[in-house]
Amino acid sequence: MLRRPGFLQCACFILAALLVSGLSALAASTRTATRRSTAKGTTAASRTSGRRASARASTRTSAATPAKSSARRRTAARYRYGIPTYADSTKDDIAQFDDPVVRQAAVEALGRYNGAVVATDPNNGRVLSIVNQKLAFSEGFIPCSTIKPAIALAALEESIITRDTMVPVARRRYMNLTEAMAHSNNVYFEELGRRLGFETVARYARLLGLGELAGFSIPEEHSGAFPSAPPQRGGVARMSSFGEGIQITPLQLVSLASIIANGGTVYYLQYPRSEEERQSFIPRIKRKLSIAPLLPEIREGLLAAVLYGTARSSSGHLEEQPLGKTGTCSDQNSRLGWFVSYADQVHPRIALAVLLRGNTRSVKGPKAAEIAGRMYRILHERNFFAENRPETPGGVPATAMFTSSNPSPRP
Repeated sequence: MLRRPGFLQCACFILAALLVSGLSALAASTRTATRRSTAKGTTAASRTSGRRASARASTRTSAATPAKSSARRRTAARYRYGIPTYADSTKDDIAQFDDPVVRQAAVEALGRYNGAVVATDPNNGRVLSIVNQKLAFSEGFIPCSTIKPAIALAALEESIITRDTMVPVARRRYMNLTEAMAHSNNVYFEELGRRLGFETVARYARLLGLGELAGFSIPEEHSGAFPSAPPQRGGVARMSSFGEGIQITPLQLVSLASIIANGGTVYYLQYPRSEEERQSFIPRIKRKLSIAPLLPEIREGLLAAVLYGTARSSSGHLEEQPLGKTGTCSDQNSRLGWFVSYADQVHPRIALAVLLRGNTRSVKGPKAAEIAGRMYRILHERNFFAENRPETPGGVPATAMFTSSNPSPRP
């Protein structure tokens, strides 16, 4: 016979059931909390990963933005001007009576660049060749730094400086004339311009042929322009370093090189256009300047520019050492690259003015110097200098005759 359980037994059963139920609930709660914690961790990790990915994407975007902006700036700089860098520079030239050796050398050296080359004999003013006659006979361009030899000559003549005068160009930095010419230091020549003053700069510039026709009976030629007052932008200082306000033609610039090469004689440039003109050519002197004692200082600076300065791309280790000055700037239509020079140093036989125009960074003075250097090498290889060395019957360079006969009053 079964006995009914007592009160204590019933209570124990109830407590056990409650305990089991509580433990089950606790386990379920723990599992739920664990799942929630895991889910939260996963979500947080996902959010962190998303934020990191977003940050990386943002970094890539921000890094790409300056690159794109830089590319746009380069493109804008390249195409700001409408004048092309490359063109057929011989188009429409009438070159039947040019010196064939000189012309061929100029054409080969210039290549596909949009530019002009004017070559003359510094001992008599004869134009040997003009490549791109349309550009060479234009109304003129800003001379950029090719104005600096003229400013240096004026400063020497006026005793503003000597070759060794040290001019401050920066804090605790000074330069003499040779170094300033070699490296085309703008601060140096701005200071010379201020010391000279506008009237003095203008007087010497006109004596050297700026603002007037360089040629004789060349109907296509223009006279360029020289201001009657200091330019508003930078005044005489900027005019003396960049040529601000001046318009110079390739013919005027090559005439300046000839004056330095031959010792101070200003020849009319003559461009024979017929066989009769070639045969009857006679040099015509415009004026003589008694600047021979000052020219060694100018030539030293021009030589330094070629050997280790802005024009070193023209140096080709030739027997016929060229001298020259570069110029780089822009006008409202294009970038400009100039190089004015002559060769060789001892027996000047040829003077050059090279002008480049275009819309890319390759249009600059050093590139024009490189073209001139290439032309000199071609002429050397074709014996131009050996066959045409100017000498008097006594073997004295013809330039010595120009500098020693009938000197004109000091300007």
